[in-house]
Amino acid sequence: MPSFLELGVPADLAAVLAASGKTEAFAIQRDTLPDSLAGRDLLGRGRTGSGKTIAFALPLVARLAASGGKRRSGLPRGLVLAPTRELATQIAATLAPLAEAAGLKVTTVFGGVSQRPQEQALGGGVDIVVACPGRLEDLMKQQVVRLSEIEVTVLDEADHMADLGFLPGVTRILNATPAGGQRLLFSATLDRGIDTLARRFLVNPVSHEVDEASVPVGEMTHRVLVVDSTENKTTLVRDLASGTGRRILFTRTKHQAKKLAKQLTAAGIPAVDLHGNLSQNARERNLGAFSSDPDDGGVRVLVATDVAARGVHVDNVDLVVHVDPPMEHKAYLHRSGRTARAGAAGTVVTVVLPEQRRDVKDLLRKAAITAALEEVTPAAVAQLVPERAPHVRPAPVQKQPQRQAPKQRPAGGERGSATTPPSRRRRRPRSGGQGQGGKGGQSQGGSRQGGRGRGSQGR
Repeated sequence: MPSFLELGVPADLAAVLAASGKTEAFAIQRDTLPDSLAGRDLLGRGRTGSGKTIAFALPLVARLAASGGKRRSGLPRGLVLAPTRELATQIAATLAPLAEAAGLKVTTVFGGVSQRPQEQALGGGVDIVVACPGRLEDLMKQQVVRLSEIEVTVLDEADHMADLGFLPGVTRILNATPAGGQRLLFSATLDRGIDTLARRFLVNPVSHEVDEASVPVGEMTHRVLVVDSTENKTTLVRDLASGTGRRILFTRTKHQAKKLAKQLTAAGIPAVDLHGNLSQNARERNLGAFSSDPDDGGVRVLVATDVAARGVHVDNVDLVVHVDPPMEHKAYLHRSGRTARAGAAGTVVTVVLPEQRRDVKDLLRKAAITAALEEVTPAAVAQLVPERAPHVRPAPVQKQPQRQAPKQRPAGGERGSATTPPSRRRRRPRSGGQGQGGKGGQSQGGSRQGGRGRGSQGR
């Protein structure tokens, strides 16, 4: 494999990669960098985990640094479009050290969080914006950001943007960028309108497709375990979650993800959930916990839905579990791609109830995956979970403080007592002494004895 320096990457950027242990280029980087660094429009096809983030981050930073453009309020020079907030955040994290080495500033723009900090960042001037299409269009309409100075535009996971219905917005955004700018489009497939997008916006592009055999996936093992009841499925899932390495468990619904994460945590297996109902702060907090070392407060288990599948790029995930088999084969591949990344080995387990056998066989056939359906045995579980993580006692549930009931006054006609009929309470004369008998009685009496105007004003 050639080094980044040999591919034409500037020395300061290559040094940043070397400091994080990246010295040799992956196939998609080796193939695309000479063209993208030279300013060519590019169409790159490769599955997730192939190293494409660095493949476009390097030319983006290198070309903006070489152009000598000045940073101006609301006028970024580089743009990366991503389909999900998680992916945008992780792209920005990869870009940040490279940009810092070149003296450039990066910010993210996406929904689900307050717009104000994004307005402030753009107003202060940034060089590169990593954005989701929806929030970016909102800020464009408000004139908070203008794309007339964009020199390099990147579309990452364009096929997923098509799945989410973002292509009309992406088209409007690209129309707002200068026609002469460089454009880099990365996608796993060219269907669902991606080919039309490429023909419209890429000028004499060079195409590079990474052969699956060249993607550094290490070894991905697929297992399909058949359980005979929902109860045994619950036990198996808990066993699979109990190992020492990182693992992602996929469920079909947001409710199931939240419920399973709570159940595992209560069983001494700390877990966090990731799905569309979470706020952005909660999503970042949970993903950060999953990405952190368990010895430093991190967790080993993430329970996620398909919506989150494309946005999770965490290295060293040992096991992916399809707690609920997905509806279609593309979702199976996207979920499974969370493991066996960047040369590491990984295992994918699909848990199947008897009535799901036929559907899962069809799913695997369409995904071109060969895996026998096997009954669950202690030996199979031991292979998948050779060592269990220590049990973690769940934190005690904090009881909500109970509201104290109002004190009962002695029977016998005290104002407001439970034994006094409402009609009699209304006929009672109002006096300062009676007002003092209840909590806050003086202020109530005061507001009624010539102080009404001031009492109303205070409300």
